[in-house]
Amino acid sequence: MALAQGNLLDDPALVRGARAGEEVAFAELFERYYGLVYRLAIRLSGSAEEAEDLAQEVFVRLYQHPPALAEGESLRPWLYRVTANLGLNALRARRRYHARLLRWFRLEWPLSRGAAARELEQREASELARELLAALPERDRLILVLRHSGLTYEEIASALGVQPSSVGTLLARAERRVRQRYRALHPAETEE
Repeated sequence: MALAQGNLLDDPALVRGARAGEEVAFAELFERYYGLVYRLAIRLSGSAEEAEDLAQEVFVRLYQHPPALAEGESLRPWLYRVTANLGLNALRARRRYHARLLRWFRLEWPLSRGAAARELEQREASELARELLAALPERDRLILVLRHSGLTYEEIASALGVQPSSVGTLLARAERRVRQRYRALHPAETEE
């Protein structure tokens, strides 16, 4: 399959070409979707360097095991799932490391009320959000990440394999589980 200039092939044709070992087809998929994968990875990781690593891993997986796509089907849902799963796995792996680092940091350098204290609080809040997200069932994590990445209900439905009309309900349940988990971890902060 030769890509003629100006002749854009759809995702299934490009994936078939990549599966057949055609580098130009894989390169087109990479160019088409790298930005999308990177943006989702950076939202998950909060780190440009880690997002780069995650995005590369997603494309390694695409290269090694391209999915079978039906005619007219988009590669986007597969990329969202793989990126979200790899990102959440990375968060779980580093969660304990960050908790130990923060405990050590507090013991070694007590902070005054200043910019350093605010920065530490912001990092702790970000880590808490990632921890809460990682503790959710996979579908809840994925729907929250996809929605907060700016996807429409239709795009989320496609990525999850559900009806668009059920996305609102699934999203509300996932948000409720996050609140419940937060309350369980921080009961003193949620009392009125």
